[in-house]
Amino acid sequence: MIIVASQNPVKIAATRGAFERAFPGRDFSVEGVRVASGVSSQPRTDAETRLGAWNRAQAAHDARPEGEFSVGLEGGVERIKGHWEAFAWIVILDKKGKTGQGRTGTFILPDAIGKLLDMGMELGEADDRVFNQVNSKQNAGAVGILTKGLMDRATYYEPAVLFALIPWLMPAYYPTD
Repeated sequence: MIIVASQNPVKIAATRGAFERAFPGRDFSVEGVRVASGVSSQPRTDAETRLGAWNRAQAAHDARPEGEFSVGLEGGVERIKGHWEAFAWIVILDKKGKTGQGRTGTFILPDAIGKLLDMGMELGEADDRVFNQVNSKQNAGAVGILTKGLMDRATYYEPAVLFALIPWLMPAYYPTD
């Protein structure tokens, strides 16, 4: 059983897709659980975003210790050289104490979104306002809107979940301490 530290269907789908690709032929039960990230509702630095993913993975494990894997996904933004950028961190923990982490690609957000972020708004809310959407973070998200549907949020997260699975794909190189 895989416990995802979110009930967002996008994050659950990305996790399921990555595990199915990484371990073909295995049947996974994937369940979401609502847990706190322990960071801002919109993390605004790389470090805060990574910490949120770690906190979520640990909280999911604590909430559902019967899970074989616990997965924390945390989306964040950061202002770099005058532009806001978006990205996410993924952390995976297993019952034996092995951990893995991965990060998505980064993309620059439009200035219209950046102005709302400067005012303290969360990215999903800013996307909805600028692009006249409703609950975009549980659908295509900023990446889906800005790529005109060429990549949705689940497809965006999935490679980072695969990166976080590397210790299980190559266990000889990542022994559990």
